[in-house]
Amino acid sequence: MKEQDTALEFQKNSQVKETFRRLARNRGAMIGIVILSILLLLALSADLLFDYETMVEANNVSQRLLPPCWEHPFGTDQFGRDMLARVVHGSRLSLTVAACSVTLSLLAGGLLGAVSGYFGGVVDNVIMRFMDVVMAIPMTMFAIVIVAALGTSTVNLIIALGIASVPLFARVVRSAVLTVRDVEYIEAARAIGAKHSTIILRHILPNCMAPIIVQVTLRMASAIYNTAALSFLGMGVSVPSPEWGALLSNGRNFISQSGYLCVIPGLAIMLTVLSLNMLGDGLRDALDPRLK
Repeated sequence: MKEQDTALEFQKNSQVKETFRRLARNRGAMIGIVILSILLLLALSADLLFDYETMVEANNVSQRLLPPCWEHPFGTDQFGRDMLARVVHGSRLSLTVAACSVTLSLLAGGLLGAVSGYFGGVVDNVIMRFMDVVMAIPMTMFAIVIVAALGTSTVNLIIALGIASVPLFARVVRSAVLTVRDVEYIEAARAIGAKHSTIILRHILPNCMAPIIVQVTLRMASAIYNTAALSFLGMGVSVPSPEWGALLSNGRNFISQSGYLCVIPGLAIMLTVLSLNMLGDGLRDALDPRLK
């Protein structure tokens, strides 16, 4: 038994190494990882690089709408606030909102999808038909309705985006569970009297991680531009928080004389979403057994 466990552990390690090796050969995925790593470093060190109160929130009218220069590489906004500091602090805010909303939707949608796929029958029909109803509403519109009902705040934005993405994760997890619920080791677990929760959490979900991981990266990208869209409409992160969509909304009034106020946060959104999509495509190729 011990030798069998050792062999299984060796096989898992070999599969992980093979996945990383195939991912490393994907140039697009590597570019995405580099961009995301830089963004994460900037987000984590935002307070060390730029003081929030003096450079992000404090007004300095004497330096308003300065074009990019040595002192202010990204220029200043209409209140004289440094755009580089606001974009860097905005990266932390955008990534935090995206990560929290995706985690919420993964937990809720993953649970519903696992239960639906495992039990099937009436349980599957009830859960999936409810998910179909929710998916019939456009994600951004659904999030707007939730924010309008709960009020404008960062927490409510996370809840809105999380709930709007639940059906996507539910369907992905359900389809993955359906492929493994009737294999031999699941039948063996049932035969020895294992609980349903134990079978789902310890035997089924660990073998469904490949599509879930890919979906997480793609949903992160979707959450970032949906966060920016809601903030642009005034229903996301409250002012004066430097969220990228809010920066775009503030800069549109000065686009003719200070176009950098829209170009810079727009590029930040584009690069982040692009890097996450490139990473997601690379992970999908690396984790797909048909491409080995």
